Amino acid sequence: MVTVNKQSVREEVDRLKDEFKHLSKNNKISPESAALFNGLIMLLNLLLAIFLEKTTKKTSKNSSIPPSQTEKDNTAIDTKTNAKGKLEKTTVANNTRTVETTEIIPVDECEHCGADLSKEPCIHHERRTRIDIVFEKRQEHFDAEVKKCRTCLKIVKGKFPKWLSGPLQYGDGIKAYIIQLLVKQMISLNRAKKMVATMIGNEISEATMLGYILMLYVALEPWENAAIESLLKTKVMNCDETSMRVDKKNRWVHTHSSGDIVLKLLHRKRGSEAIEEFNIIPRYGGAIIHDCWKSYFTYENCLHGLCGSHLLRELTHVVESNGYAWAKNMKRLLKEYCKKVSKLKKKTLSEKQYARLQKRYRNILTRGEKELPLIPEKKKGKPGKIAKSDAHNLWERFKEHEKSVLLFAKLPLVPFTNNRAEQDLRMGKVKQKISGCFRTEKYARAYCRISSYLDTMANKGINPLIATQMAFCLVKYVNRE
Repeated sequence: MVTVNKQSVREEVDRLKDEFKHLSKNNKISPESAALFNGLIMLLNLLLAIFLEKTTKKTSKNSSIPPSQTEKDNTAIDTKTNAKGKLEKTTVANNTRTVETTEIIPVDECEHCGADLSKEPCIHHERRTRIDIVFEKRQEHFDAEVKKCRTCLKIVKGKFPKWLSGPLQYGDGIKAYIIQLLVKQMISLNRAKKMVATMIGNEISEATMLGYILMLYVALEPWENAAIESLLKTKVMNCDETSMRVDKKNRWVHTHSSGDIVLKLLHRKRGSEAIEEFNIIPRYGGAIIHDCWKSYFTYENCLHGLCGSHLLRELTHVVESNGYAWAKNMKRLLKEYCKKVSKLKKKTLSEKQYARLQKRYRNILTRGEKELPLIPEKKKGKPGKIAKSDAHNLWERFKEHEKSVLLFAKLPLVPFTNNRAEQDLRMGKVKQKISGCFRTEKYARAYCRISSYLDTMANKGINPLIATQMAFCLVKYVNRE
């Protein structure tokens, strides 16, 4: 593969431009030719910038680096938006038991002199512990009495509870364990079926397992509605979206995260149609942090903060491809103030400090405008857009969205990155890699709602098994009613 020495290409172009200026200064080129050459040089600079970007290899350092590999974001006051949640509490599920035994190891004689120590009192004990597990299947039989009425000679039998709908039922412990395998551990249906069979000796069908998924999905609808109302009351919300394959088609999972709450919603579209249908952002009055997706900016009822990690990666690519000084300086400025804000107790700059940041920010963009190649004017009536380099588009983004880029330095609750939302979405991509895409849309929606619930409970420090059993208890209570 042919490689390009970017430095030598730049130097050769600069040499030709200097030679052209020298010839023009000495009147060795006619005005008509000078105008023609100036236009060609403008196009050459633009094409060169685009060409160098295309030939610069994108890596995890200048494109889509996973949030798990970025530095921890400490630019916002601790609202649990930057952490991976609380450590799960050590409380065990209510369908488990601990059998504890103690065995005394006696000392009958001295290992040094052989003296008899069997009657000597014990000073203290040194303990070593071994923990093991034994899987225990618990079977509960419910026998309904069958009697014959002497008066009418009819056969009458006892009524089973509503939650005992058939001859064989499985308890909440098994249901919670299956949900844990399918949703939290992202194991395929076939493998989950085999794992459960090795534990209880019964093979539960895939249809039954999917029935538990739908059962929990319906039971969690009130929780989802309550989570939406709780999100609307927060001051900062992280938003993002990612694709998901459903029935061989592309669907989009939208996440809304703040504090302990994680909410994932599925839609056929990525943009405004989905946002309008969810009706969360249109009613939200706080600040949303996102990756500059255009659909978010159509809502002026809330503040907008841009993800600093995305901007830094794009600046890295611009520096590697074209070596622009403005990109280097902007990257250095954002990193500097990210660290500065993270060290401040109030997580916000004073008015004087923010004014200084704004001045440096604007000076960099002013110098960068002179450094970027000129864009030729578009002829009237000609369709399409004039090609711009990624560097030019990025510069325009910094120019247009200054307040959004610097919002982390102005509001104490706003983080520098949108890593929280990306982390909440990442497990969905992992699930697709492990167990494949979803066969139908209803199960994809069920996955989004159940995983939202489990992630939220995990952020509160609640064991997913206990959280699932709590939800199934709600189902049983409703059925009893």
